Amino acid sequence: MSVGQRGEVYSTRLVKNDRTYFFNVKENIYGDMFLNLVESKGTPDSDKFIRQSLIVYQEDLGEFLKELQKSLDFIKQNTKQK
Repeated sequence: MSVGQRGEVYSTRLVKNDRTYFFNVKENIYGDMFLNLVESKGTPDSDKFIRQSLIVYQEDLGEFLKELQKSLDFIKQNTKQK
């Protein structure tokens, strides 16, 4: 990628029911990569979508993943059996 350009380096998605989750690895103009998480959900009464985005910078990914794992472990330990 040349200087002045930026964009997606890698992208994948997960479609569940009425939501789509996008996992986008992007690169800024300085060559730094970051993770852009996007949730897209259709609105009930129109053809429009609500999109919400979260950016996690490369230097924060390790700690972000550690805290995410703690949250997932908590959910597992506290989920009621159906």
